[in-house]
Amino acid sequence: MSDYKNKLGNLANRLKKEEPKTPIQEVNPVKSKREEKEPEGQLNVWIPKKLLKRMKSFGVEKELTQKDIAIIALDKYLSEVNGQYNQSNKS
Repeated sequence: MSDYKNKLGNLANRLKKEEPKTPIQEVNPVKSKREEKEPEGQLNVWIPKKLLKRMKSFGVEKELTQKDIAIIALDKYLSEVNGQYNQSNKS
């Protein structure tokens, strides 16, 4: 028991004598890939509520924003329509 008290006494004396060591934290900025963004324009449309609900649930499932879904959908649609338009003009 006296050994335990000596260890505690020595610990208390050491803590009083030594200054606490403050940990130094190094701050590094997060390096992100810089993607050059295209200039954006605003699109505001009214769509059926059922379609909006489908869009939101799809976005939650696939972790996409409504903006991302709209861009993907419009891009795909316009590519398909453009292909069909070009084919009909060739005939």
